[in-house]
Amino acid sequence: MNMAVNPRVKKVTANNDYTLTITFTNNEVRLFNMKPYLNTGIFKELSDLRSFNSVRPFLGSIQWKNGQDLCPDTLYEESTSDLKR
Repeated sequence: MNMAVNPRVKKVTANNDYTLTITFTNNEVRLFNMKPYLNTGIFKELSDLRSFNSVRPFLGSIQWKNGQDLCPDTLYEESTSDLKR
């Protein structure tokens, strides 16, 4: 069985419009929209830009200062290569 593996996160930058600019290990730069997540459970506190801006790459994915994280496959599959905002 040959299952494709999505690339992992190499670099992440938080943007003031609650999007993330993510560079993956295949050198693709993609845009991930966090706005749909900000009304859900542990992600609610990220609606504060200071918390949102604390995002860092972590073990091939991303993590915020209070432990919120997302699956690297979700980040890749739900992001877009259209960097125009």
